[in-house]
Amino acid sequence: SEGDPAMRRSVAGLAGGTAVGVGLLVAASFFDGALQEGIWALALLLDTAEPYFFGAEGWTLMPQHFAERHGLIVIIALGESIVAIGVGAEVGVTAGVITAAVLAITLAAAQWWAYFDVVALVAGRRLADLPAGREQNEMARDSYSYLHFPMIAGIVLVALAIKKTLGHVGDPLEVVPAFALLGGLALYLLAHVAFRLRNVHTLNTRRLALAVVYLALLPLAVELPALATLAIATVLFCLLIAYEAIRYAEARDRVRHQLADSLTPGS
Repeated sequence: SEGDPAMRRSVAGLAGGTAVGVGLLVAASFFDGALQEGIWALALLLDTAEPYFFGAEGWTLMPQHFAERHGLIVIIALGESIVAIGVGAEVGVTAGVITAAVLAITLAAAQWWAYFDVVALVAGRRLADLPAGREQNEMARDSYSYLHFPMIAGIVLVALAIKKTLGHVGDPLEVVPAFALLGGLALYLLAHVAFRLRNVHTLNTRRLALAVVYLALLPLAVELPALATLAIATVLFCLLIAYEAIRYAEARDRVRHQLADSLTPGS
């Protein structure tokens, strides 16, 4: 906008940084090996760090729209887990495959609940309540642009593991799909921990502890049948959700009523 110098500076800085990143990618195409990978890493680092270099005060944010769009991305990523069930079950329908499919759907539903039950509501309201400008934009940058990335990555890793599990329910998972399942769930939970810490400055010790448990189960996951590993991972996640839903029922209800009141005309 011609009448907004701060926005012009932010746009110019972002455009300049993007141009440099693209230039680095083009330059990398002329090399190979470690040098090429190093240039790729530099381009990625520059692209990721741009918002810190050029500031956040110049952007005009629509907080509700911004938060909702990121929620839709989470839904799309969770959809990958459902698609993975169909792809993985191409080997044929057996009792083990059906059980694994039910577990996979349950796990996807638990991941959905972990985000959309109250986390998304609290974060969206917190973002909207901040004063427009630098403070609001920095939270949007940190909580959504950055911290949603590991959250989505964790969901996608779990989808990969589900595909592999459906194809070999009776065999132990190999190292990569085992890490994708348990490491993906751990990454998803750790992103939630960081998300809450950034938004409301409190630590969710339950989700942090479960993330550690998932990582500790990795050696066991390559020994047990894939179906058993998926069952353990799903049961643990569902126990976490059930505990939070029961233990914090009043707080969850209060969050929803506050949101409903804020959306009521004249409230």
